Amino acid sequence: MKEIRDINILAIESSCDETAAAVVHNGREVLSNIISSQIDLHKLYGGVVPEIASRKHIEKINQVIEEALREADVTLDDIDAVGVTYGPGLVGALLVGVAEAKAIAFARNLPLVGVHHIEGHISANYIENPDLEPPFLCLVASGGHTHLVLVRDYGKYEILGRTRDDAAGEAYDKVARAIGLGYPGGPKIDRLAKEGNPDAIKFPRAHIEDAKYDFSFSGLKSAVLNYINGCRMKGEEFDPADIAASFQKAVVEVLVDNSMRAAEDFGIYKFAIAGGVASNTSLQAAMKEACAERELRFYHPSPILCTDNAAMIGAAAYYEFMAGTRHGWDLNAVPNVKLGERQEADGTLTFAYKR
Repeated sequence: MKEIRDINILAIESSCDETAAAVVHNGREVLSNIISSQIDLHKLYGGVVPEIASRKHIEKINQVIEEALREADVTLDDIDAVGVTYGPGLVGALLVGVAEAKAIAFARNLPLVGVHHIEGHISANYIENPDLEPPFLCLVASGGHTHLVLVRDYGKYEILGRTRDDAAGEAYDKVARAIGLGYPGGPKIDRLAKEGNPDAIKFPRAHIEDAKYDFSFSGLKSAVLNYINGCRMKGEEFDPADIAASFQKAVVEVLVDNSMRAAEDFGIYKFAIAGGVASNTSLQAAMKEACAERELRFYHPSPILCTDNAAMIGAAAYYEFMAGTRHGWDLNAVPNVKLGERQEADGTLTFAYKR
């Protein structure tokens, strides 16, 4: 896609427990990326409490936007459009960001561009990889999603596989809670797994016969919980590090196997990962090795761009903006919007590309 002129996007992200704002220039240059995290607050409850998250977003949203503009050394006069996550996510949290974006766009007479959260995660790869252009294959793995996506063009996606039950990150959080690590589970299991034996316990790997690119992690999660309960009932000790390492190996093997199978079947030579689980060191190492064996180019964002952030929303919003996407003042939060589903000007949802 050719750049017609320089475009600055003010981007806002508030889908879960991070309040974030960023200024992104021409889709790939991050002028600022401010994140106010609520992790320490939600640790007390073992997970994200939606009502608390919404209230905290209201407290922080203006602050992060002001800081993003200040760090980028721009004012609203330098902004060409406002991009915002409108789904999926927690409805109360989403509404804070959407309302703020609409208010700024209305007051400054700026175009408003609603962005799908998962499209944002995929677009994070554009920021740090200037040579990355569609088509490519992307694994999006986070606390709420596990999707294997064929990126045919900017804003054009085909979902090849998805989880049938628990997302990969969700399984991490539940297993971490079971072995006493607490929230958030992903980084803690990743660290503890380095101290354990990944072959100590043979946990199951789910492969779905009629959908070879789909994922399932509920059985694996249940197997871990059953193993722990079995040890406790028999009065046997168990090593949390071995459980973490064995569980992580099972998750990573399934993610890598399905991804590489799709890359070979579709003849794709560029592969990317995105989402919170993409910062997992074991997954990155395994994907890098698997791609090298098949002579595929491997891309992944840095950890700050794997977590929820507004820079990735700015990147996605830029390509939507250049494609002519504009939303009206009736843009609403859609907590369960699917990848490929678009909110039209009249508020209805349509599929713009393949599921």
